[in-house]
Amino acid sequence: MAKQVRRASQAALDSVAATAALGGKMPPQAVEVEDAVLGAIMLDQDAFQDVVEILKPEHFYKEVNRIIFNAMMELNKRMSPIDMMTLTNELSNEGNLEIVGGRSYLVKLTSNMISAVNVEHHARIVFQKYIQRSLIGLGTRMQETGYDDSKDIQDMLDEAESGLFELSSGSLKREVSQVSPVIEEAIAQMNEASKRTDGLSGISSGFPSIDKVTSGWQKSTMVVIAARPAMGKTAFVLSMARKMAVENNLSVAIFSLEMSNVELVKRMMVAQTEIPSDKIKNGRLGPEDWQQFYLRIDQLKNAKIFVDDTPGLSIYDLRAKCRILKKKHQIDIIIIDYLQLMTAGGALRAGGNRQEEVSTISRNLKGLAKELEIPVVALSQLNRSVESRPSQGNGNIGDSHRPQLSDLRESGAIEQDADMVCFLHRPEYYKIYEDENGNDLRGITNFIIAKHRSGALEDINLRFQPELIRFEEASADLARQYQSGPSNTQTIQSRMNDSSGDLGGPVPTISFENDAPY
Repeated sequence: MAKQVRRASQAALDSVAATAALGGKMPPQAVEVEDAVLGAIMLDQDAFQDVVEILKPEHFYKEVNRIIFNAMMELNKRMSPIDMMTLTNELSNEGNLEIVGGRSYLVKLTSNMISAVNVEHHARIVFQKYIQRSLIGLGTRMQETGYDDSKDIQDMLDEAESGLFELSSGSLKREVSQVSPVIEEAIAQMNEASKRTDGLSGISSGFPSIDKVTSGWQKSTMVVIAARPAMGKTAFVLSMARKMAVENNLSVAIFSLEMSNVELVKRMMVAQTEIPSDKIKNGRLGPEDWQQFYLRIDQLKNAKIFVDDTPGLSIYDLRAKCRILKKKHQIDIIIIDYLQLMTAGGALRAGGNRQEEVSTISRNLKGLAKELEIPVVALSQLNRSVESRPSQGNGNIGDSHRPQLSDLRESGAIEQDADMVCFLHRPEYYKIYEDENGNDLRGITNFIIAKHRSGALEDINLRFQPELIRFEEASADLARQYQSGPSNTQTIQSRMNDSSGDLGGPVPTISFENDAPY
């Protein structure tokens, strides 16, 4: 009884405080509707399934109603029916029956209910009142933050925007979860993956050989694709973006900090129409070329590709734009070209150096992937140590210029934050034209998976088509060559900092504007 008195007293104090905070107004609430929802669930077994996707215990304004709905959720987890008897026993076992007012309160909830037909509508009213209270709470916090001169203005804006985004997405920040519901969610994902004919659990990269190792780019992951200049980073991600959007109907956001959106789109036009880049560049297309152009360009025009070419984009601006794209267009993946051209903006404290800035950017990109629950693919430059390592000079594919995790430019945080680190490597660039088996490597680029938190490390051969500025799978003939004799592809048990294993593959050097191959 004393416990009940203390709870009632605290509830009264909370109510007074909330009312005072609102200038004498009561917080938005619909207690009678809450009662109707709970009563409907006890009368109709199917009613709980109608509201469980809408409501959580914390959405109820009345404390005793939160306790009752939580007990209903526990019964549902055990696949037990939810009725007067089972709910009474559950609350009693939890020690909460007297707190909610005993069996008489449960009877009261059902006494005025005739039908559960409107339960979903009532649940949405309860949720709406919860959102209104949350907005008031967010506004109060922002008001307090606005008076704090010690906080950075960018931090304030990001906090406000993040709070609004979470509310508009229908959920607040996640709390600590007991493992049981997480296991259920994992099993549900496994079941969904088993229904897919492509055998993937993530979204396809458009390259089957890469998907075979990665099972697709996974939700909430940060993937870094790094290389030295002239290896084809931009060409690769544009090939990937086009395949995703045109062939798989995915929604792709590309942030280009180096090239203009027109340049990027021209490259995709070349790859899509299969008209040589020099003709697209100078516009000198013959009648047959124009016919082929218009025949194939519509697929690209209708693709859900969103390009932003803002130079010097800050991590805060990127996050803001991505939230809008996620809300309006449900983007499936974010591609950034490239990480080192971004700025930390207000996220970097005074006196911070460039290494700290890149660390801040990397950490925020990983946070963005988790927040939006989509993969973020960021291109990155490698430092010059790749070039400075002395060549073995024997024409063997195990050359010393093969990228390593330690070659990531400006910050070890990139390696630490990334779920996957991949390299693009062209041995031909270093005058290596054959592997140890005498296989011709001209035109081959190695896609090297050097870090993979949830899978193996592997080298994958891709072929670059310079006249079309696009990457494709290596030819079937080449694949057969690699299957005979000592394999040129290695599968290694995942070791986070492992950079062993030698492999390469060349691509002809093609010059474009500003002497930038690909």
